[in-house]
Parts: sequence; C-alpha cells; structure tokens
Amino acid sequence: MADRAFDTRRLPGAATLAIACFAILYLPMVILVANSFNEGRVIGQWEGLSLHWYGKALQNEAFVAAAKTSLILATLAAMIATITATMAALATTRTRGFKGEGAIHITLNQPIMVPEIVLAIALLIIIAQIKQATGYSGLGYLVIAHSAFCIPFAYMPIRARLEGMDLTLETAAADLYASRFYAFRKVTLPLLAPAILAGFMLAFVISLDDVVISDFLKSPGQDTLPTYLLGELKRNLTSEIYAISSLLLLISVLIVGGSWLLTRKKT
Repeated sequence: MADRAFDTRRLPGAATLAIACFAILYLPMVILVANSFNEGRVIGQWEGLSLHWYGKALQNEAFVAAAKTSLILATLAAMIATITATMAALATTRTRGFKGEGAIHITLNQPIMVPEIVLAIALLIIIAQIKQATGYSGLGYLVIAHSAFCIPFAYMPIRARLEGMDLTLETAAADLYASRFYAFRKVTLPLLAPAILAGFMLAFVISLDDVVISDFLKSPGQDTLPTYLLGELKRNLTSEIYAISSLLLLISVLIVGGSWLLTRKKT
C-alpha cells in the first residue's frame, strides 16, 4: 500500500498546538478591543458599553498630531520603497542570471534578517553625525530610514508577481516592434499593478507600525502613533490608550487584508 503524503493535520496534538498559538496571539487583541468600549475609567472593571474613549481620543491634540505624522511618514516611505522595490524586482527578474545576483538578493532582504534594534542603532550613529554637520533635524531622516527598512516588504510581492507572469504578451509586444518602455507601460505595468499596490500597502503598514527605528531617530515633536503610545504607557494606562491602539489595529488589519485580496490567486 502506498504511503500517505505527509500531512501535519494528522500529527497528534497539532490542532491543539495551533489553537493554543492562535489564542496566545489574538486573545490579548480581543481583550484590548473589548476594553476600549468600557465606559469606566478603572482598568479591568467593566462599567458598561460606550464610545466615550474613542471620542476623547479623537479630541486629543497630541494623538491627532502623532497620527498626522505617522500617515505622512508612512505614505512617503511606502512610495519610495515601492518605487525602489519595483525597479529592483524588474532588474532581478527580467535579465538573465548575472554575477553577484545572490549578493543583491541578500542586500535587499538584509533589513528583514538583521534585528531591527541593530539597524536602528546603526542608523542613529550615521544620522547623528549628519544632524551635527548640517543642523537639519526634520522628518526627512525618518522617511529615509523607514524607506530603507520597508523595501524588502514591498519587493517580495512584486518579485513574486513578476516571476509568475507569462512572458508571452511581452514577447508578442516586442515582435510587433514595441519599444521596451512602451511594452512595459502597456503590457507589464497593468499586469504588475495589483502587486505594486499590494507592496505599497504592506510597506505602508510596516512603516505605520514601526516603533524601534522611529523611537531611536525621531527629533522632538516628531512622535508617531507607536512612539506616542509607548510614551503614554510609561505614564499611565487608560482606556483611551486602548481606544487609540484599537484604531491603529483596525487600520493595520484593513491594509493587510486589502494587500491579501490583491495578491491572492483568482480561481
């Protein structure tokens, strides 16, 4: 009798372990969101269902300023990272194998493999010297740092899409005397657009949620949502923090869900 294919679902305890892992990961989020609707001020003591803390959060000037900074930073960083990742993906998939290709892949994926705190410290050393030499302490440093960190996250879905694309249409366009740029604009880019948008969304949410690099490199008055929440947690834990965290969680879930919808295979 032929051996059955290996199936993790048949392993003893696999389902229990999976359920336990999901519970550990998501139960705290469920508790956080539930407490954000608690009308009372005392943490852990339910006093009724209310949107009071969401209203208070939206009236908090510090929170609104941090939210604006995060949105501007994430948008700029995601745009730069996506453009760079698209060019890198085209260069590594639309050319024949070349010397040093492996080194390029390692370099592009380095921000994922290196601990984020190491990257933050390295950037801090360089940027601190630039700040001292130029006197500039604007948001540009955070934009550059976030862009570099987000490139591999945008690169992965774009490269995967390019590797799975049929080259027949591009070859047909070339046979019909279309220039490389015209073929790219009329054939490749429309087919690649969903992956580019998915890469942008993934880079956006990575930048939006980043706390380590932002906390190390930000100048006074440049709090992002994660660094603002970190600072508030050091002072006092209130239901308003739960509400702000829930809003940030909702934005992240919507963006990641949209990215998944764009990249999933259509049946």
